[in-house]
Amino acid sequence: MSQTLALGVSASVLLFNADAYAAEQVILKYGSFQGSVTVQELNQFVKTGKTTPNLKAYLQTAKQDPALARQALTAGLKAEPDYVNSILSGWAGPILVNQVGEVFHPPAGELNVQALRTSVTTSVRQDGEVTLLEAISNYPENSLEVEGDRIIPVYERLSSLAKIF
Repeated sequence: MSQTLALGVSASVLLFNADAYAAEQVILKYGSFQGSVTVQELNQFVKTGKTTPNLKAYLQTAKQDPALARQALTAGLKAEPDYVNSILSGWAGPILVNQVGEVFHPPAGELNVQALRTSVTTSVRQDGEVTLLEAISNYPENSLEVEGDRIIPVYERLSSLAKIF
């Protein structure tokens, strides 16, 4: 499960769902740079490889290879919804949410455990796996911030936690 969450924050960026209760905008942050893209822009980027000016600026500032970013958004991890719920409901849930919240959170607050659980389990129920793109698409708030410079340290900590499970 922590690997699933690590993917959710990895290369965080992060998405499209027509549902009114899903993320529509992602605010990409890297150091002092901040750029906003729509989930639709990210979805189109994944499908076609074409970037918008904002997404292109973010990728250049973050020194990210667009091909690797596309791969990070779509790489999936298989999971069972009941297992995801049990991990997030157990003792490890708050630890995992705290780690994920350092990278992936609503603009005006901390990551919500229930919102994260909804996002991940909805993604898993759709096709038996979760990708970063799906997790963001299914996050039940209109916008999310992604702290690009926090991704690697948090991913490393979550990878260590994955060994416990």
